[in-house]
Amino acid sequence: MKYKTVLSVLGDANLIMKVFEPEDKEINGKATYTMNKTPEGVAFTVTANDSTGLRTALNSITKVLTVIEKTKGIN
Repeated sequence: MKYKTVLSVLGDANLIMKVFEPEDKEINGKATYTMNKTPEGVAFTVTANDSTGLRTALNSITKVLTVIEKTKGIN
C-alpha cells in the first residue's frame, strides 16, 4: 500500500521552515515529505511506500519539532 498524510503544525512558520531547511526530505528511501507555509503555521505532506516508512517519517518530523519546543523554553 501507499500512504499520504498531511500534518498541520500551528506556530511560527518562519522558525519551523528555517529549522527544517537543512533536513533531508527523503527518509531511508521509504518516505518523503514536503513543507508549505499556511496562515496558521506549516503543513507537512508525507508520502510513504509502506506503514513503516510513514511511521519513520512522522517520527523524524516530530523529533525536530520537539527540539524546537524545548529550545523555545530556554532563555
